[in-house]
Amino acid sequence: MTAPTSAHSAAASTPDSWVRYAATVPPTDAYPGVDELLGSFRALAAAHPGLVTERRIGTSTLGEPLHCFTVGDGPADGTGGYVVVGGVHPNEPVGAVTALRLATALCEDPALRAHFDGAWHIVPCVDPDGARLNEGWFAAPTDKRAYGRHFYRPAGREQVEWTFPFAYKDAWFDRVLPETLALMRLLDGVRPRFLTTLHNCEAGGVYYYMNRPAPELYDVLAAIPAAAGLPLATGEPEAAHVPLYAPAVYGCIDMRDAYDYLDGLGLDAAAKIAGASSAAYAERHGTFYFVTEVPHWSHPDADDDTPTDERYADVVRRRAGVLAETGAFLGAVLDATTPDLTIASPFLRAVRDFVPSLPELAAMESARAETLPDRSATVAERYDCEASVHSFRVRFGGMLLRALGAELTAGTATPEVRRRHRELLTAYEEWERAAEPATGEPIGIATLAGVQYAALLAAADHARVRPGGPDAG
Repeated sequence: MTAPTSAHSAAASTPDSWVRYAATVPPTDAYPGVDELLGSFRALAAAHPGLVTERRIGTSTLGEPLHCFTVGDGPADGTGGYVVVGGVHPNEPVGAVTALRLATALCEDPALRAHFDGAWHIVPCVDPDGARLNEGWFAAPTDKRAYGRHFYRPAGREQVEWTFPFAYKDAWFDRVLPETLALMRLLDGVRPRFLTTLHNCEAGGVYYYMNRPAPELYDVLAAIPAAAGLPLATGEPEAAHVPLYAPAVYGCIDMRDAYDYLDGLGLDAAAKIAGASSAAYAERHGTFYFVTEVPHWSHPDADDDTPTDERYADVVRRRAGVLAETGAFLGAVLDATTPDLTIASPFLRAVRDFVPSLPELAAMESARAETLPDRSATVAERYDCEASVHSFRVRFGGMLLRALGAELTAGTATPEVRRRHRELLTAYEEWERAAEPATGEPIGIATLAGVQYAALLAAADHARVRPGGPDAG
């Protein structure tokens, strides 16, 4: 392919050339709210008539239109392009900046569009209802206190990413959300060669998911965060049953594997599994699925594989013990206040789902510790175990505070609700102080979005030259 003339064009001959795209995201100090994000996409469409088209693909649970912006041209039937979805988890806003940067670059750089030879279908925010409940911290993303106090993540069966149809052994899920249905229609209409849902994590390092091995990508996926000064996350995976393809590169979290893993621990897997993911749904089209997880806060321990003086199993057991204590405390507050709670807020639905999961997770971790090899934990593994505890406390405790606070604000709080709110607030303030140094230093938004942007371009290029099919992978 002829070398491009633009400094940011993509007619590159080697995968490493994608690394430089990480430095092309304009600086910003805040994440856009839903209205601001859609306004930016519409301004882009107005500035490039005929190149960007907007269409409604569905309606949110609360009745808000869901929009997709298509950039570029593809086959006459509109199939075989690239799909990018932001906001699948509404507490993960890095993708909003990434999606806007991608759309802007596609509009401004004809060589980039020509290189990929297909239309890009970009959904800026597929869960606007949930995103609006996080906007309280979007304006101050480096403030850890604001993050926890204004945090919201939906209950498992209200998460777009995990409510695709699922049937496996004794598990069955078909309570598809309106937002999920919109994505199903989009994927079936486009039959994309490439799909990325835009995620980010909380603290640590960068890591990736993909639905099939891609050895050609591993070097560039390591080089992109390295060029931005970010570590890879080489410690504990999010799920014990995911395959590891390369350092910080995992196979997708598959609910069939999760079922078998839980079943092997003697748990009722069918009762704990909700729906499948967008990756699983897109398998029917041979789509290459890819995710980049970037952290709000970075810590040097995230990729430190130096052995510690603690046994790996002991570190996992300690994590299990603290999770059990946290679950017991939050569960006691929730149980004591439940008879007096009158406002069925999304925060209350979320904590009723998440808080009981903590003692269950503690039991799973205790069981896993018995199966681990007798070796020292690495610094990264110890960091991940400790950081995850801080994350659960700040997230779930913060949402329970919001649920109880709704009663206080509405004037419906009983003396028991007020007393338990004070008790939780005292504990929560101590959790905040403990989490402050443990989670590390904040990372600039442009750096995070830049890493995600460069990685998705590299992965989309991989899908371009190695297209799958219905039986791929």
